[in-house]
Parts: sequence; structure tokens; C-alpha cells
Amino acid sequence: MAARVCPPRGRESSNTQRGFALLIVLWILVLLALLVTQLTAAGRVEARIAANLRSGAAAEAAADGAVYQALFHLLDGSARHWNIGGAPRQVRIANGVVLIRIRSEAGKVNPNTASEALLAALLRNVGADPQRAAAVAAAIINWRTRDLPPQLVVASTAEYRAAGREYGPPGAPFQSVDELGLVLGMTPELLERLIPHLSIYHDSNPDPAAADPIVLKAVTEAAGPDNGVVGWGNASASPVVSITAEAREADGSSFIRHAVIRIQPTADGRPYQILAWGAPAS
Repeated sequence: MAARVCPPRGRESSNTQRGFALLIVLWILVLLALLVTQLTAAGRVEARIAANLRSGAAAEAAADGAVYQALFHLLDGSARHWNIGGAPRQVRIANGVVLIRIRSEAGKVNPNTASEALLAALLRNVGADPQRAAAVAAAIINWRTRDLPPQLVVASTAEYRAAGREYGPPGAPFQSVDELGLVLGMTPELLERLIPHLSIYHDSNPDPAAADPIVLKAVTEAAGPDNGVVGWGNASASPVVSITAEAREADGSSFIRHAVIRIQPTADGRPYQILAWGAPAS
């Protein structure tokens, strides 16, 4: 019977060590592959984010530039002059287009100066029922007027607190049209329908030449003999315009800039004054 030959104990140990070393190398390669995959994926995400930020910044810059371009044409007395109103203008930019709208603020209702009758008529014409329209119009007057006679106070601080509000009527003018959302009885839906017809930058009654159909109808309804409405207003010698520039890049990114500007020389010699600079009215 042939004798069994066993490998030397040292060689068996060496083979085992090489096996462990190979296993460790394989695990390191797997971990490196996972690490490279993660780094690649993270790099792609960061590159995509950077590209989106760059594209968004380009759209914002294009919209801002378009506002100043529109302002330049409004001030230009040559044949290149742009008139207020009319159809939107489209301006091409490097990687897209900008749509520019220029509107007069003179055709809108100022919640700081409008009579209660005009406010109620406007509220009715944007969809409020007569009872709510009357209540909200009175609450607007209450909000903006300091030291109202007790018999004219329709919503006291206590009533605001009872409705879950931590404030009351300040007795001061509205600082923005969005502030009307704080008035007792105003709902987000009603405010959304109301805001396009409001402006705090035109103090007289709406100018019929610049007013939209809803404002025209509201003023006509409110123009009775006993409602305190004087009548139609006129465009100011120093017109206030709103310029909305909507930029769209070729990759689909977009940005909207809304500016309200008074065309009037300022103390520092500029021919205009920027009254508001931000997003479009809601």
C-alpha cells in the first residue's frame, strides 16, 4: 500500500496566508469600486446642481436686464420709445427669451385711499358676496384709519384675538397689497383675486384710460351721489408703472422680476425712482 504524502506544514500555512491576502485585496477592490461609484454619483449631482444654479442666475440676470431695457425705452424720446400698456414685448437673449409687460398703476385701486363704497364694489366684482364684501371693505377702512369713532369700529383688537389673531388693526396705511391678507374676513382666495386690481403707489381714484374691466365696473357701481367717491382719477404727470420681465432659458429654467417705478427725477439726478423690486404680485 502506497504511503500518503502530506505537504509540508510550512507550505500549507503559506497557501492559507496567500488566500487571506487575496480575499483582503478583493474586498479592498470592492470597497474602492463602491467609493468611486459614490464619488462619481455625488460629482454628477453637484455638477447638476451647479448647472441649475448657473442657469437660474442667468435667467435672473436676463430678467433684471430686461427691466432696465424697458425703462430705457420708456424714457427714450426717440422713435425707439415704448408706450405704457399694449401687448407684451418679447426680447431675445443669448439662450432664450424675455417677455416684458409694462402696465400703468394709475388704473388700479389704492386700498389706502379708496372709499368704503369703492372697496366693497371691487370686492363684489372679484367674487365676494355682498355681505362679505361690505364687511371686508369696512374692516379695511378700520385697519388703515387711526382713532375711528367707536360707532365705526367694525373689528376691534379683541375681535381679532377672538378669531385667533395675535394682532389688531394698526390704524396705519397698508405697506403692501399683501398686507390685506391680515384683515379680518379676508381669505387667501379672495385676496388672490383682488391683488391684480390694487396698487399702493397711485393715490387718486383709478384712471379710466388705464383701468381694467373689473375696476371700471367697480368704479361705475360705486359712483353714486352718497358714497363718497369723487369720480374718476387722472394719470399723474409723474406716472408710476409696473414692469414684469419673465425670462426663459433654452434649458427650461425661468425667472420673473417685477418692478414698480415712478418716472420722475430724483434728488440725486436719476430720471426715475424704483418703488418696489421683487416677485410679481400674487
